[in-house]
Amino acid sequence: MFDCKDSTIVDSVNHFDIHGEILSVERFGSGHINDTFCVKTNNPKGESYLLQRINHHIFTDIPALMQNTKIVLDHLKLKLAHRGPEVVEKSTLTLVPTLSGNLYHKDAEDGYWRMFILLEDTKSYDIVETEAQAYSGGQAFGEFQMQLADLDANALVEVLPNFHNIDFRMGNLREAVAKDSAKRVSEVSDLLRFIADRETIMRSILMRAEKGELPLRITHNDTKFNNVLLDKDDNVQCVIDLDTVMPGYVAYDFGDAIRTVINSAAEDEPDITKVKLDIALFSAYTNGYMQAAKHFLTAAEIESLLEGVFLLPFMQAVRFLTDYLNGDIYYKIQYPSHNLVRTKAQLKLVEELEIEKQQLRSILYASLNV
Repeated sequence: MFDCKDSTIVDSVNHFDIHGEILSVERFGSGHINDTFCVKTNNPKGESYLLQRINHHIFTDIPALMQNTKIVLDHLKLKLAHRGPEVVEKSTLTLVPTLSGNLYHKDAEDGYWRMFILLEDTKSYDIVETEAQAYSGGQAFGEFQMQLADLDANALVEVLPNFHNIDFRMGNLREAVAKDSAKRVSEVSDLLRFIADRETIMRSILMRAEKGELPLRITHNDTKFNNVLLDKDDNVQCVIDLDTVMPGYVAYDFGDAIRTVINSAAEDEPDITKVKLDIALFSAYTNGYMQAAKHFLTAAEIESLLEGVFLLPFMQAVRFLTDYLNGDIYYKIQYPSHNLVRTKAQLKLVEELEIEKQQLRSILYASLNV
């Protein structure tokens, strides 16, 4: 008989339409937002399940979040149906409904739970180590966007409003500067000048959108490499972590992926001389992405991709600096200047990207012919 000290977890499992008796429940993965558990049962199909407690402090509209997830998964499964049920099951997440047919369970303590079938024999990487991996990451997100390109973006709710809106982020920074609640503004005047000098050019994607040049797409909005599951041979299998999937512009996804792929140093590297570009990984990711995405992207969207490469580290720096000026109330820190270190590392990445802009542009357009 399975024994678990946390009765809330077991009770939540029992609200879902699973098969077999529970054999074990163990913490799973390294996510920082939701609490995730692997649930093993003695069901005859040998399936295991992934139980998640959704962080409703960040995602405040759980019904909309789960409806977004269902709409996206249903569409992905439909697009892959011609390849057979085995491919559909391996290439997309599958929601497990509650016994009453709902997409989530709300417990007695106002916690929200959901469940997926666990995709077995897969792996993910926190850091891109090889060009082959970078290519697979680009291919995964390119295919993800392509498969959703014919789904109306307005069918989804914007679960995190203004998430990649640079005007919104700059407004938050200006408010933090005006309040100076942590008395730190005087020590970051050089960083504020660096940001101010680039604010106008960093609005280029928004300006294109305002002119109607960019179609509103369904985008992932959290294109870290570890949100791609690979098979045992490092081939693309499935894109995961769909919480932030919502209306957006393709350049946001491309830029955020490149931000993490191209940087040879950690996001919080204190020695900014170590922040260098890995051009080979940029090329590999871009080739993988374009292999799928070039078939649906407009000319304006392709032009905007490089703008996204500059915008996303810039915007992340703005967010880190805003939190630093506010007294470190949003991001977890390990030491008092942690957010300041993060800010400087991201702005150094922007500088390095500026130096190599023409080379990056050449690689981007060459990838259209790969």
